[in-house]
Amino acid sequence: MIKNYIKTAFRSLQKNKGFTAINVLGLALGLAACLLIVFYVVDELSYDKYNVNASRIYRVNEDLKLGDNKVQYAVCMAPLAQTLKTDFPDVENAVRLKKIGDMHVTKGTESILEDNALFADPSIFDVFTLPVIYGDKKTALTEPNTVVITEDMAKKYFGRLNVVGENLIIDGNLQKPIKVTAVIKNIPEQSHFHADFLVSMASNPDSRSIEWLRSDYNTYVLMRKGANYKKLEAQFPQFLRKYSGGQMQQELNMSYDTFEKNGSFFRLNMIPLTDIHLHSNPTVTGELGINGNIEYVYIFSAIAIFILLIACVNFMNLSTARSANRAREVGVRKVLGSPRKHLVLQFLAESTMVTFIAVVIALAAALLLLPAFNHFAGKNIVISSHTLVWLAPSALIAILLIGFLAGLYPAFFLSAFNPMQVLKGKISAGFKGGALRSFLVVLQFSISIFLIIGTLVIYNQLHYIQNRDLGYNRDQVLIIQHAFELGDHAKIFKQEIKQLPGVTNATLSGYLPVKSSRGTGIFYKEAVADPKKSLFPQIWSVDEDYISTLGMKIKSGRNFSAQMPSDSNAIVINETAAKFLGFTDPANKIVYRSSGGPNPTYKPYTIIGMVKDFNFSSLHDNISPVVMQLNTDNSSLSIKVNTVNIPALLSQIEAKWKDFTPAHLQYSFMDQDFDAMYRSEQRIGTIFIAFTTLAILIACLGLFGLAAYAAEQRTKEIGVRKVLGASIMNIASMLSLDFIKLVCISILIASPVAWYLMQKWLQDFAYRINIQWWVIAIAGFAAILIAFITISFQSIKAAIANPVNSLRSE
Repeated sequence: MIKNYIKTAFRSLQKNKGFTAINVLGLALGLAACLLIVFYVVDELSYDKYNVNASRIYRVNEDLKLGDNKVQYAVCMAPLAQTLKTDFPDVENAVRLKKIGDMHVTKGTESILEDNALFADPSIFDVFTLPVIYGDKKTALTEPNTVVITEDMAKKYFGRLNVVGENLIIDGNLQKPIKVTAVIKNIPEQSHFHADFLVSMASNPDSRSIEWLRSDYNTYVLMRKGANYKKLEAQFPQFLRKYSGGQMQQELNMSYDTFEKNGSFFRLNMIPLTDIHLHSNPTVTGELGINGNIEYVYIFSAIAIFILLIACVNFMNLSTARSANRAREVGVRKVLGSPRKHLVLQFLAESTMVTFIAVVIALAAALLLLPAFNHFAGKNIVISSHTLVWLAPSALIAILLIGFLAGLYPAFFLSAFNPMQVLKGKISAGFKGGALRSFLVVLQFSISIFLIIGTLVIYNQLHYIQNRDLGYNRDQVLIIQHAFELGDHAKIFKQEIKQLPGVTNATLSGYLPVKSSRGTGIFYKEAVADPKKSLFPQIWSVDEDYISTLGMKIKSGRNFSAQMPSDSNAIVINETAAKFLGFTDPANKIVYRSSGGPNPTYKPYTIIGMVKDFNFSSLHDNISPVVMQLNTDNSSLSIKVNTVNIPALLSQIEAKWKDFTPAHLQYSFMDQDFDAMYRSEQRIGTIFIAFTTLAILIACLGLFGLAAYAAEQRTKEIGVRKVLGASIMNIASMLSLDFIKLVCISILIASPVAWYLMQKWLQDFAYRINIQWWVIAIAGFAAILIAFITISFQSIKAAIANPVNSLRSE
């Protein structure tokens, strides 16, 4: 019996090749797009889950509010980890990690710059799952001047894996040879931190600090099984009061109670390890890597559901529309004795067969498109055995579920026909009678219009970000990375570069408006630690050419001057810092900075100037206070250029660079680095546009099929109208009008929903556009135009047909 169902279904599908092709293509496209998005979502949700104890690992974060200044940190105090383990039985273990920064590793005669290294406590192997290939994880990081490296680094520097006992020559922040004590597998891509080198924490003297008011260490705790981390969090206020209260009294000259009564606070909180990648606040300082955003997971999940829904709606629409043409077949089969359940199974078999073919094509298409999708999404998704574990049953469920749902209505509707009525031709199946089909068309075009509006809003917001006046000029600024490679010759190199034709200015600095990490400190309006009269800004070390090179605007006072030695005790602040301090014109005002520690002293600094506020972080965030100090920092050299012959200038700069150091010259352009800050938004925009286009294409495929069906159902009516004198335009308009009405209804439904949800998305930006009325108008016009073009082909084809052919059988 089953064999007969399949054979009959195959013949029916083969007989209607056009509709079968549209059905298969639309469903396959939708499933392929949905599958790619599922790969993305699964990848995002899998971060840090490779750890065996992932559900019991938490990172301790710190929140600090001092006066009107509030900062969130992903780092904590040096003694916190061990103290938590000692004081709280629910804490099974704890580990600290700390970025090392740039370091040079010697390979033969070559010195290679590495920037992916961390200090780590020996307990890292007890908290995280880092499989050891060679070495003993229990002793690997217990001694000073020892390092654990990944398998890639072992191959890179030694050409083999078993290198335990070998030495790596490292300078930079370590400046000494260190012994390799273990080789581990590469840390998975789905980790919120990555490191090629894990250097023993004992190599870092600062790790033994007992300061409770200074935060530098990413701290993780492993809770005991069954322990509730919220209960531990509830004990943190008293815990902090116990350990930091004495130091607060010494350094801020106030008790913990007074500190809090002034409106300030100092808090610890915990975030589950598996939440860090998607749920950590983007404004948190001290993250070990670039995190994702749960909002984008929600957005992509919604798009996947929308596209799958549009594809399934198409499938159901075309199945129900076409099935009515088989009414006579059903009538004959019922007269010949076929029971209703056999007819139901027949239609379900046809639907399932189409779904099976579409799923197979979708799987193949998704695998072929995966490399391109990885490129656009910035991912490295690979299909592994773990993927197949959920992919195979998911494909089977999709075949059965979609096939059943799409075939359900025509199966039960047609199998219920009275055979005598059918064979007398009393079953009408024109488009106007298809209330369900009309509803489904409205549904899929509502989704399409929603996606069009969303795409326009995202594009406009990204365009606004890239063209907004940031308060500095990032155009034609060449950044020479790692200028510290020049050593004591950095200033000489800078002066020689300034003499080159095409260079207008240059500056050595540690901080640029396109970087995320910042140094912070506390300034007071008086020589006493009063949180109500304090400023907790980012502190940037710059030289006298910094402000002019980046085109910042002095609002009051003056810039730094190399000819004024007193500027070593001077600062330039931004407008936001002036507001926090309560200064209308801060020029020549004095502020004080504490030396810290017991019996602190307060060093005076003169504010010599105020720059106009400039965006130095993501436009997701409001501008925060900045203090610039005249100080030596050779992290990077920024060069303002004024030439169209960039390659020639780069050649000259590289030649001079080689005169001072054998290190490899690394450079970038500031506008490119700025764009990199919004790479995730740009990727979202690109993918949104791609999938919106695909959703519209799938919707149009269905509309094309329905238009063909409607024209076929009304062939004789069209013939009569042409004989009576109707023009081609009249007939084409008549056939198109029903569909255009449905699209207009879709516009009325989708527009307010899209406006509301995109407004919610824009709230994530401190600086954002307003959604204009013309965005809705363009989306609506585009939907009508797309629908009209899709329908008009079939409408005109039917209108120009010879009426004699359609009326011959009457």
